Amino acid sequence: MSSVSRILRVLIVDDEAPARSRLRDLLGDIAATCPTCIVGLAANGVEALRLLEEAPADVVLADIRMPVMDGVELARHLRRLEPPPAVVFTTAYDQYAVQAFELAAADYLLKPVRAERLAEALGKARRLIAPSDAALAALAPGARRHFSVSERGRILLVPVEEVVYLKAEQKYVTARTADREYLLDEALVQLEQEFGERFIRIHRNSLVARAALQGVERASEPDEEGAGEGHWQALLAGVPERLPVSRRQWPAVKQLLGL
Repeated sequence: MSSVSRILRVLIVDDEAPARSRLRDLLGDIAATCPTCIVGLAANGVEALRLLEEAPADVVLADIRMPVMDGVELARHLRRLEPPPAVVFTTAYDQYAVQAFELAAADYLLKPVRAERLAEALGKARRLIAPSDAALAALAPGARRHFSVSERGRILLVPVEEVVYLKAEQKYVTARTADREYLLDEALVQLEQEFGERFIRIHRNSLVARAALQGVERASEPDEEGAGEGHWQALLAGVPERLPVSRRQWPAVKQLLGL
């Protein structure tokens, strides 16, 4: 099948029902020249990811501003799918924002969306230009509200606010909640840059949620880096683990605790 006639699988994501209906109708209007198959309609990013577990898409038409999970955060999670779908943002943003979105998406569509522009955007999406995570991070109005975790063929969304600490171990980062651990395929340095207001570094291999840091205590045994007895360990809400505080990070921890 040629790239021209290939049927694109499309997922529509918008929190406004009329906007979803309009995109669905427009896809029908251009079906003769741009055949598509709608795999689902979602009202936010979380719903979109759940739908994609059951029905993969080639293209995601995503509104920028939505409750629960906005379009930019959704695009960042989509990049971790294999293969990642192309993203076309639908937006009412001003010209400055539109120029920025152009760097991270296959295309963008200003509302109200026109049939001709939709066909053009889908043509670009056929090339499946996946936005870079760095570009999306630059566009995001704030830090993500979820971490995405690939586990047994599923994508799990872990609310950032539930994470007590992040710990680097070899090539992965462990995100610890009160209930369990998750493996993130992300670098601790990047997480620190994105979530610096929520987490504080206490050691070269760990960040802890500022709100979860309850205090410190003297350790009775050397830590894994060979620091002697008497080094400080962080006490964290909701988990039994004690995490070592390095000498380098001790001043920041001490200041946060008001010691």
